[in-house]
This record gives sequence, C-alpha cells and structure tokens, in this order.
Amino acid sequence: MVEIKLTNTRTRRKEAFAPIDPDRVRMYLCGPTVYDRAHLGNARPVVVFDVLYRLLRHVYGEDRVTYVRNFTDVDDKINARAAETGRPIRDITDETIGWYHDDMDALGARRPDHEPRATDYISQMIAMTADLIAKGHAYEAEGHVLFDVRSFPDYGRLSGRSVDDMIAGARVEVAPFKRDPMDFVLWKPSPGDLPGWDSPWGRGRPGWHIECSAMSQALLGDSFDIHGGGIDLQFPHHENEIAQSCCANPHADFARVWLHNEMLQVEGRKMSKSLGNFFTVRDLLDQGIPGEVIRFVFLMTHYRKPMDWTAEKAREAEATLRRWHALVAGAEDRGIVDAGIVDLLADDLNTAGALARLHAMARELVEDQSPDGAGKGVFLASARLLGLMLPGMDGWLAAGPDLSALAARLVRLREEAKATRDFAALDAFKAALIDAGVTIRMNRDGVELDPSPSFDAAKLDALP
Repeated sequence: MVEIKLTNTRTRRKEAFAPIDPDRVRMYLCGPTVYDRAHLGNARPVVVFDVLYRLLRHVYGEDRVTYVRNFTDVDDKINARAAETGRPIRDITDETIGWYHDDMDALGARRPDHEPRATDYISQMIAMTADLIAKGHAYEAEGHVLFDVRSFPDYGRLSGRSVDDMIAGARVEVAPFKRDPMDFVLWKPSPGDLPGWDSPWGRGRPGWHIECSAMSQALLGDSFDIHGGGIDLQFPHHENEIAQSCCANPHADFARVWLHNEMLQVEGRKMSKSLGNFFTVRDLLDQGIPGEVIRFVFLMTHYRKPMDWTAEKAREAEATLRRWHALVAGAEDRGIVDAGIVDLLADDLNTAGALARLHAMARELVEDQSPDGAGKGVFLASARLLGLMLPGMDGWLAAGPDLSALAARLVRLREEAKATRDFAALDAFKAALIDAGVTIRMNRDGVELDPSPSFDAAKLDALP
C-alpha cells in the first residue's frame, strides 16, 4: 500500500499516516458559517481537503473513507443578517448552503459523506457541556457556561503557546463572570428575539467551539484520524476544540493528525474589502473564469504555503487546461493512475509537483504517436485524482482558447531579440505557433494570437 505522509500541526513534523482503523478512515473539516457567499479564501481548504479525500479514497478504497464538513447555522453574524434583512434565519441559511454547494461543485469538489448542520446537534452540545461541568472543566456563571482553560494542562500545545502568552498577545473577551480571561463560552443565554433552546442553564444557544466537538464526536467517534481547516482557525477555534473534547473524553485522542492550509493573497496583497481586492468564488465564476481554472490555480501552490491569486496565473491555468483537454479528447478513463502522481500527492499533498508531473506526461503524449490511447487514459485518470478534467466540467471550453499567456511570451521574446539581435528563439517560437494552427499578428502596439480552423492545442505542449 502507498505510504501517505502528512505534516501534523500538532507535532510539527511530517509523519507517516496510519489510520486508527484502516477499514474506516475518518476526516473532519471545519465548514462555513452560512450567512453570505463564500469568498475565495474560504474555498482554499475545500480544494485542499478534497484532494486529500480523493487520495484517501484511492489508497484505502472509496467505501472506507468518511469525510465530514459542517455548516455553522447558528451564529451572531447570521442573527445580524436576519435583523438587517427581516428574513427568517432558516431562509437565509438554506439559501446560503445552496449557494455554497453550487460554488464548491463548480470547483470540482466532491461533497463530503456528511454535512451536519449545527442546529441538528444541539442536544449533543448540551450533553457535552453538562458532562464538562460534571468533570470540573466548566462552570456556570450568569446564565453562561464557560470552559475552564486552566483545567486542561495541554492547552496551547497545538499553537505552541502558553496560556499566559496567549493572554498577553491576543484580544480576548473580558467579562466580569469569567474566572480567567482565556475561558471561553460553551453556552450563552438568548433573549426572546434570537434563536434559543431550553437547557439546564436556561434558554440559550451554543458557543461556536462546542459545535464542532459535538458534531465530530457524533459522526466520527471520540477519536478520529484527521482534522483540518485554515491556519486562521488554529487558535482559538481548534485549540478550544481539543481542550473541550479531550476533557470530555480523557480516554480518547480526539484528532490524531491536524492539517492547516495557509492563507490566500490577491496579487501579492492580503485580500481585504478596504483594498478593493475582496471577491467571492461566485464573483470569479460570473466573470467567466471557469471553476476548473480556479481549482488549478489553487493546486499550483503547496497547501502549507501562502497562495497568491493573480490574473496571470488564471490565464496560464486556462491555457494549460485547454491544451490538456484537447490532448486527451475521446480518451477513456480506465481508473489507472500514474504511480508518480500518487507518490507526489502522498508526500504531504504535493499538488505543485503533481501538476509538474502532468505537464511532463502531456509532453510525452505529444511525442508518442502510438494509436492505442492507453497513455491518454492514464493521463486523464491522473488528472481526475487531482479533481481536474472531471466528467461534465468541460463546458467552458466552447468559448475558445485563451492564448494571452502565449502572446505575452511572444512579446518578451521579441523584446529580447531586439536587444540581442539574435532572432533564433523568436523565430522558432513563431514557427511552433503557426504549426499549431495559431494566426499571429504583430505590430508595434502588441501581439494578437487567434486560433485558425486548423488549430491543434495538443501541439502547444511541444513549444520550445
């Protein structure tokens, strides 16, 4: 069996992955709070853990992997949106979940095996909260129930900080009924105009952190294999999940492996509404950028590195995907995946390396003139392991190829040729474009490339 290695945030080491039960590999990903469209940063963990899900299914078997991603549908942001719009909360959350499914489907992400809504697990949250009180890890104060952070000696192990360091460096909610500034809410009171449920501590609603602990325990058990999310959730959300879950179930490990993806930037800057570079997945889709292209751009950067979304990367991704689709048109996916692709993904989800391997395979296919098409089938199956070139996702190709990246390269070669008086590279590139069926129009203002009726995208992989 292929050995999968993953970088465990908790141990800060790349470790060989060994599931608790090889017949039931279990993974949990923190999902969205459903009050608005998912922005581009929200989509990165979805794509990262979708690749992991596909890899686990490939290695252990499709029926032996259980993937859970939750919906937080009780939250102050949702309450505020309901008050702002006058719409019922359930209408807002149902609509937003529908948007989320549509947008993540467009990125080629498989839907998890379970997508629990927090409001369907309130009884489990109340039971866990009561258990933590009984075990001396939580206390009631003024209608609230708070977790006693000092009662869990390992608090801070995930983020590598002591409780005192966290207090000094973090903004925490200060309330007179807290025993310690770092104590966090498990249950809070709800006035009549907000969602609430009856509990031993009065009518109220859960704190955010207890939701994932209760849902993961209900669906995956006291101990499971992998817990994931964006690095922004490491503290306090994941730190608090560990504390409450390990105290509720001291015999268990909660999650054995913790994976965190790094943050996303746009054109080299942090995505922010104040900078005018904030956009949702739907914004990009509506601009005509295909979901498959968005996914490709995500895969170009390793999940543990900050990812920079740029228009140039999107153009390059589209040009590559057009070539690849044309190259394997009519090929049949027989489920045989290139071993090199599997090994690269098994090495801590090296998606950038896997894309490089696909580029090399594409070049080999251009040079291979054998008629059996077996190599094309392997290429297609390998791309699909990455969530690319999936059935039904090629409708965007009808819009015609984007040759802008090639045009930019041609401009660079022309400038270099003028400077060096060596036109060999420019002439060779132009000849290759013409051979691929590309019409070239060059003038002092720039370059225009258009596909002719004889356009063959597969030949673009052989460009010098």
